[in-house]
Amino acid sequence: MSTILITGATSGLGRHVAFELVRSGHVVLAHGRDPDRTRRLVDELRVEGEAEGFVADLASLTQVRELGARVAQARPELDVLVNNAGVGGGPRGSGRETSSDGHELRLAVNYLAPVALTRALLPVLRANAPARIVNVGSVGQEPLDLDDPELDRGYSGVSAYCRAKFALAAHTFALAEELEGTGVAVNVLHPATYMDTAMVREAGVAPWNSVADGAPGVLALATRDLGTGGYFDGTRPARAHEAAYDPEVRRRLAAVTDRLLAK
Repeated sequence: MSTILITGATSGLGRHVAFELVRSGHVVLAHGRDPDRTRRLVDELRVEGEAEGFVADLASLTQVRELGARVAQARPELDVLVNNAGVGGGPRGSGRETSSDGHELRLAVNYLAPVALTRALLPVLRANAPARIVNVGSVGQEPLDLDDPELDRGYSGVSAYCRAKFALAAHTFALAEELEGTGVAVNVLHPATYMDTAMVREAGVAPWNSVADGAPGVLALATRDLGTGGYFDGTRPARAHEAAYDPEVRRRLAAVTDRLLAK
């Protein structure tokens, strides 16, 4: 059985996956932003099995890196990371928001945070190979404007969300190549379309699917050997936006990412 960190575990898809995993005998490390909600979740999970809570605001890169350090110290046996936490496009017509570091909020939480957390935990994951990284992406992908990655011009919440999810997919493919031969697999998936989550309801969209519909893909990638460098639509192998496979796009994205993470 694995020791699995799930970000954004206090609601929606993350919560459902956490219970499925702990009931299957895995050790669940549940991340949440709110201390009270995280504590209540862990109390519920412990009725089913072994769980531990970790609190951090993923809109702060300092807190993201501290989260990685705390998990690595407390649970050196960690062998699966599920980057699930995310921020949706927001209510229709809402304006541009920024993180505590001054980054555009959707890029910060949906892309920069999982990249920073993965980097912080890679030494532990490599030491515990075979290990897995699961990035919860979206079929909604729009190539990032690498000359305006923070969408300072012509802002749209939906566009910001889709660009961050595109960046996450492209990063996943590049990281899989980087980790080839290490025993650490990394994949990205679109769990299901318009699940019944706070993110979807905030956007004013009527849900098409339940979080239970989105869980099988995440569970499969977290617990089974399904290769590396893949994009999945639910449990089915699929293709991400074609530009995410472009080596030049990925090279430029890596340079922009390093610059933004260094700010």
